[in-house]
Amino acid sequence: MVSPNATCNAPRWLSIIGIGEDGVDGLSTPARDLIASATFVVGGARHLELAAPLIRSERLAWPSPLHLAFEQIAARQGQPVVVLASGDPFNYGVGKQLMQRFAPAEMLCLPHASAFSLAAARLGWPLQDVAQVTLHGRALEGIIRHLAPGARILALAWDGSTAAKLAGLLTARRMGRSRLTALEAMGGTQERVRSVRADEFDLSDIHPLTTLALEIDVQPGAPVIPLTSGLADDLFEHDGQLTKRDVRAATLSALAPTPGELLWDVGLGSGSVAIEWLLRHGSLRAFGIEARQDRADRAMRNALALGAPDLQVVVGRAPTALADLEPPDAIFIGGGISEAGVFEAAWSRLKPGGRLVANVISLEGEARLIDLFGRHGGELMRIAVSRIEPVGRMHGWRQAMPVTQWRVSKP
Repeated sequence: MVSPNATCNAPRWLSIIGIGEDGVDGLSTPARDLIASATFVVGGARHLELAAPLIRSERLAWPSPLHLAFEQIAARQGQPVVVLASGDPFNYGVGKQLMQRFAPAEMLCLPHASAFSLAAARLGWPLQDVAQVTLHGRALEGIIRHLAPGARILALAWDGSTAAKLAGLLTARRMGRSRLTALEAMGGTQERVRSVRADEFDLSDIHPLTTLALEIDVQPGAPVIPLTSGLADDLFEHDGQLTKRDVRAATLSALAPTPGELLWDVGLGSGSVAIEWLLRHGSLRAFGIEARQDRADRAMRNALALGAPDLQVVVGRAPTALADLEPPDAIFIGGGISEAGVFEAAWSRLKPGGRLVANVISLEGEARLIDLFGRHGGELMRIAVSRIEPVGRMHGWRQAMPVTQWRVSKP
């Protein structure tokens, strides 16, 4: 037998082992040997029960908060320790948190098939063509961005109630003809696969360990979120405090989001810019700073309705509200650029190489941007949009108020 450490230059004392519903029977010989020889085994209560025939040492069920177990693991550094996890530990699993605490050279991972892989195998779906999301411990609305005609989605359920809630969401969004399949306890003796139309949902007693497969059927008029920037204005609830579609598209282009970045949206209003930033990629983050509670609440409603539930709203007035926030990669100032200290506070916290974009419609705001342009450089542009409107029996162009936009990168 080849040792699982054979390819390692340094001893790997911490083993992360994926285990499925088939328990010990589904483990490789190296995985079994590592569990049997461990001096300390950590995992969920279900994982510990599945591996019980092999465990010969001290065991610990995950405490809350999780980091308490990490301290006990660290105290045994150099001893053989095993962490048990569901399926692939690095696919929405505990592997990410362990990697943040321990060095990769200390760890060995032996994954089991992930829930996504098992579901794809049951359904015959090529994984590269399927959206893979988790609803475990996350807002149900996070799936909205993936709801498009003909889309196939695999989603990890939070618990046995997730399927019914998801069916209700699809029906409410005029996607009730979509097919929802519950793949329960895959790989174990309780495995069950059941399928139903969302608007005819009648499944009961769904196992808490379930993966949900969706085949999206969109009815006319359903609110589908397109991939482009510049969502239709009527998708947003607002009180007039809204960056309009064409200007918003130009603003997102100027902000130029790349994966993993953080945005500050100062003067959040209805939240349209921050929401569209978040929709560009699942790894993006955003803080929205808004002085008025009613607008903050409205922005959060928009975020939920449009599939961006991770928007973090900070109720407070800039610059004071900016003091304790994590430094951003990009800043959008849609209101308040002329207020004392707002630009200076934002600019001082912006990361080197970060982008700042500010929009104004007033002459006073434009004068402020011209002054800042003179001191910091960047690019000034005026965005003017005209739309056709009825003029009696005919039509004519009606121009919206022009927007002056300043975009600048921090040295």
